[in-house]
Amino acid sequence: MKTKLFVLFLFSFWSVVFAIPKAEKNALIDLFNTTNGEQWAKSWDLSAPLSSWEGVIVEDNHVVSITLFNNNLSGKLPSSIGDFKKLRVLNLAFNAINGELPDALFTLQNLTTLRLGKNQLNGSISNEVNKLEKLVVLDLFNNDISGELPSSIGDLKDLETISLSYNAIKGLLPESLGKLNKLERLEIAYNKFEGQIPEIISEIKSLKSFVIAGNSFSKKFPINILKMPNLSVLQIQENNFDKKYLDMIALTQSNLTLFDFNTDAKHFIKINLKDIYLNSETRTAETKFEDDEVN
Repeated sequence: MKTKLFVLFLFSFWSVVFAIPKAEKNALIDLFNTTNGEQWAKSWDLSAPLSSWEGVIVEDNHVVSITLFNNNLSGKLPSSIGDFKKLRVLNLAFNAINGELPDALFTLQNLTTLRLGKNQLNGSISNEVNKLEKLVVLDLFNNDISGELPSSIGDLKDLETISLSYNAIKGLLPESLGKLNKLERLEIAYNKFEGQIPEIISEIKSLKSFVIAGNSFSKKFPINILKMPNLSVLQIQENNFDKKYLDMIALTQSNLTLFDFNTDAKHFIKINLKDIYLNSETRTAETKFEDDEVN
């Protein structure tokens, strides 16, 4: 009898320990259903304990991480994604998720890592992006995101990575980016940006990678960017910069590992390929800046 009571106690104890709010459990089921969970490479058994569900981490009875990287997700993100109030990591990169980014996604105030790169997402980045006040990594690489980059992104003081290459984002590069004093990677290649590069970008002393190739930026490229103390990768080719000025600044002394630009008659590259491929901090759009299994 005592043994049975002890087993019952353990069962009750672990049921409480692994319990999460009903709204979060329903949101997980919504995610499964709206992204064709039965077809995932590593699917969930909805009748099994939550602790066995691939990529879900629970702490203090709340879902804090969902990592389903390269897992054959398709379909749309549910609006109930906003019910994960304690979520810190959402990594659904390298799948086939489509549709717009739900507004509820931008209410996740504890989110530090948002990786949705290499999907089929469209629509625009909400002006409410600044509500993701703890965000460190913003990765929407290789989707079909359009609209303009909101100036409110400059409010995200902890941002270290902005990875938006290969989308259809248009307009000017916001001056507010100059406020991001922790930013290390600003990679926005092959979009539809235009106008002049804000001089204030050169004040981001932490910046290591600045990849803006394949846009419509024009006028004179700010020479002070070449003198930034930590910058190692700079790709500015396939834009509309002043060509004579580019020829001149190509002679500027800098510590860049990779400096890639082109004019009508010249193509200048200063590169150490070994460093580029071995150092994940300096991987560019062309060499894949998404690491497998990274949260």
